[in-house]
Amino acid sequence: MQLQDILYSQGFGTRRVCAGLIQQGFVYVYEQNSLTAPVKYVQAATEFVAEGLHFQVQGMDWPYADKAYLMLNKPAATECSQKPSTYPSIYTLLPAPLRLRPQKGAVQGVQAIGRLDQDTTGLLLLTDDGKFIHRMSSPRHHVPKVYEVCVKHPLDERQVRQLLAGVVLDDDPKPVRAAACEVVGEFKLRLTLTEGKYHQVKRMLAAVSNRVEALHRSQIGGLALPDDLAAGQWRWLTTQDLSLIQGA
Repeated sequence: MQLQDILYSQGFGTRRVCAGLIQQGFVYVYEQNSLTAPVKYVQAATEFVAEGLHFQVQGMDWPYADKAYLMLNKPAATECSQKPSTYPSIYTLLPAPLRLRPQKGAVQGVQAIGRLDQDTTGLLLLTDDGKFIHRMSSPRHHVPKVYEVCVKHPLDERQVRQLLAGVVLDDDPKPVRAAACEVVGEFKLRLTLTEGKYHQVKRMLAAVSNRVEALHRSQIGGLALPDDLAAGQWRWLTTQDLSLIQGA
């Protein structure tokens, strides 16, 4: 695969722009299985095996990825939308190549798998793999998601029993149940859900006469948000991460 095509596939611009970056000396390629002493390449048509390639563009390290899978620690006051209405978009927290990766059809760049409200924080997955998005979003797969919930009123066993037994939301007569529910403080609850209804956590707590004051998603499947990933930061998902998500 030509170096200009590799850069294009990763979102570094049109083929002409990518060729220009190479010819101007802005692209370095690391030797196989080594991240030391990258080599400058100025011939756009130089051939490489793309899989496993690690390179540098204008000082930014980049691993080749046929499909991009990443996690973001979503901060408060951000919207999971390409066209936000009030707060900044989460996509502004990502480097341009992830937002510009070319895709077939109308989709361009990585997309969030599901949405978190503007005031909700925590683990958010993004990818440009349409099949993965569908699989993770499908209600048939029941991928568990864990939320840390701060509420307005003190929690009691009655509320926990109701959440586990199922509460009725205003748009669906079928009860919605928590897969797990643990009181971790007088005003703190750890809630596990396997469905993804609109404002589900907030509406479930309202149904048991309480109110959500703060909401944080800490885990998806078997993948927990790392302690060292600060709010607003992102990182690539590893093969092990993907196994934890899908194997739960």
